[in-house]
Amino acid sequence: MEAGKLNGKIEEDRRIYERSARLVLLLAMRDVVPGAKVRFEHSIGHGIYMNVTGVSMTATLVRRIEARMHEISKEDLPIVQSRWTREEAVAYFQARGQEDTVRLLAYRAFDYFDVYTCDGLSEYFYGAMVQSTGEVKQFALRFYYPGMVLLLPGEDLDGAPAPFVERPKLMRTYAAAAQETRILQCENAADLNEIIVRGEARTFIRVCEAMQARSIAKIAMQIAERRAKVVFVAGPSSSGKTTFANRLSTELRVCGLKPVPISLDNYYLNRELVPLRPDGQPDLECIEALDVPLFNEQIVDLLDGRTVELPLYSFKSKSREPQGIVMTPEEGQVFIVEGIHGLNDALSEDIPSEYKFRVYVSALTQLNLDCHNRIRTTDVRLLRRMVRDRRARNTDVLATLAMWDSVREGEEAYIFPYQERADVMFNSSMPYEIAVLRKYAYPMLKSVPHDSRYYTCSRRLVKFLNYFLDCNDEREIPPTSIVREFIGGCTFYED
Repeated sequence: MEAGKLNGKIEEDRRIYERSARLVLLLAMRDVVPGAKVRFEHSIGHGIYMNVTGVSMTATLVRRIEARMHEISKEDLPIVQSRWTREEAVAYFQARGQEDTVRLLAYRAFDYFDVYTCDGLSEYFYGAMVQSTGEVKQFALRFYYPGMVLLLPGEDLDGAPAPFVERPKLMRTYAAAAQETRILQCENAADLNEIIVRGEARTFIRVCEAMQARSIAKIAMQIAERRAKVVFVAGPSSSGKTTFANRLSTELRVCGLKPVPISLDNYYLNRELVPLRPDGQPDLECIEALDVPLFNEQIVDLLDGRTVELPLYSFKSKSREPQGIVMTPEEGQVFIVEGIHGLNDALSEDIPSEYKFRVYVSALTQLNLDCHNRIRTTDVRLLRRMVRDRRARNTDVLATLAMWDSVREGEEAYIFPYQERADVMFNSSMPYEIAVLRKYAYPMLKSVPHDSRYYTCSRRLVKFLNYFLDCNDEREIPPTSIVREFIGGCTFYED
């Protein structure tokens, strides 16, 4: 990667910038608080949240670390890539007390490792880096108890760091997920691999599924206690929203309620009425593509006990069918509405607030490769999507990769800005799922040709999957599991 050639609109370049910024932060930590250990946890907006052990974090200390980062950037120190043998890497990271990295390297199927060194500090990152610290100019560090957040630029990598936007509900959900991984003793890739090697995967899957089932049951009880009438389920692509909605319906029946699904897809306008994107293609992800007034009118009618004829949309003809579905409300019914705009007030402005309950569903991965290499939730969702696309739609991996950028743009515009409006956030991620998805996704990614524009992305995913063992105990995954939505065998659907 040539200096100054990073393009903020290219996802892979953004990842290079982030990795390099993490290295600059580790250098600053070494100089300001030697002996402290950092674990990069997860995204929050355009930032990364970190836990720090070995020192009590304060706002003053974070400002000192940030100041040192800016000094390191101005020093324009070279970042040198070199290839180490397994023995060299293990010896170095053991001496530094990075046992999580040592355990990780044991599972890589190669006897060499590409390590990056800057100012005497060597680190392993899966993926390319910039050539010098001078290329990492725009960043900020913010104290966020009990850790801190590394803020990075938004669309333009030469622009100012994106402002910090507090997301307390999301942070609490991440914290709860992290607590579960500690209970399961599975925080890093090596932990999961060792569970598989010990022959304990079947028990591990059972426990993970039981924990998630308990979470869904709790949400159902909250809905029943609130006496909500309309439950909105929203979340980004491949979060398992449909399976979650089905499982929630089952739990609502346990609570004595009668769940009724209503699909927002049936409220699409006829294709000629759908707004166009700048490229001239229909924008099927904007809220204006839906007949919002009709949706509000019909839900209010149902709440008032009136019979309605719900629309039925045909994706084949790209228009509404002449006849819809007649629905007569009954006592104890709860309407389950699944769709990306469920958290947006504009979708349901005529529905009384006391009747609404909103659930945000996302795969909030808490498993890391090691403390310095996090696994992005976006990557796990992409693995889910490509596995499901191939199985259910016979879609080639290149086609899935080709549409992923537009999917992500839609999420940024129509889902993430509204996630804090949810009454409940549900984490659909499973600690064991990468080891299951791997055997399906790995050969697909390896088939991407070198001359493909998606080769860099596929290669990065292959490198991260190289650190996981396959889990072949799929028979322990229940037929109603969210993981089944992607690998097949889910009893909610016809495979």
